[in-house]
This record gives sequence, C-alpha cells and structure tokens, in this order.
Amino acid sequence: MSDRDRDGAGRARNARPRDGLGRPLPYGETGVERQPEGVVRGPEETVREAQRLLDAGMPFHAHEVFEDAWKTGPAEEAGLWRALAQLAVGLTHAARGNAVGGARLLRRGAAGLGGGGVAYGMDLGALVRWADGLAHRVERGERIDAAREAPRLTGG
Repeated sequence: MSDRDRDGAGRARNARPRDGLGRPLPYGETGVERQPEGVVRGPEETVREAQRLLDAGMPFHAHEVFEDAWKTGPAEEAGLWRALAQLAVGLTHAARGNAVGGARLLRRGAAGLGGGGVAYGMDLGALVRWADGLAHRVERGERIDAAREAPRLTGG
C-alpha cells in the first residue's frame, strides 16, 4: 500500500479497515464494512438506517448516514442533519474515551437542534436532554458503551 491510498479519480482515500467506532485497523485485518458515501435517502429512511447503526454500537457509521442527508438533502434541513451527525460523532468520541471531544460534540449537536420540536418523528428536545446528560457523564469520567448509550431517535 502506498502512503496515501487513492480512488480511481486520484482523490486521497484511506483504504485501511476500520472498527465499529471508525478507528483505523492495520492493513489486512478484517474491519466493519464502511458506509457508502453520497447515498440519497429520504428522511425516514435516514432515521431508520442511523438508528440501526446506533443500536449496533456504530455511531461513527450513523454519523456518515446523517452526513449524507446533510449534504444531499434540502438546504433548509442541513442544520438538522448536521446536528444529528455531531451527536453521533460525540457518542463516537465518548465511546473511544475522548471525554473532551465527546462532550464538546454532544453539546454542539444539541445546540444545533435548538430548543425542541419534532422532526421526522424525532423528539428533538429529548435528544438535547440525552446529549446534555451524556456529556456530563463523559466529563465525570464514565466509560461509555456506544450501543448501550445509543439514543432512541423516534418513539418506535
């Protein structure tokens, strides 16, 4: 492998396998299949797929699903999906043991959701409370298991 893996168009792409929290593994090891980039999904499908990944303890991968919605969806919804991606990355960092980064991203994502409301079946106020509570626990030094701490995006 070269120092910088490249795709067919010559863009840098890290081809190293990754674990469920998105951490690179050594070349040749078996990792978790990556999420394809740029997938266009409807909002409900985005929420379902992200929840599946969160429940599986793969918040890094859920963040990629939210990022697709943020980048391919309507501009007026970009803030919602960006905030949800930040929550997923915050959970990722918290589960990796990065308390500072985890708490910071959880709070940034919560701030991006605003005071509450409902979007695509998601109680945004409940997600803000979840993120705030988890950020406090992370800062106190609690060990975080990504699957056990995964938020319920919808009531279902």
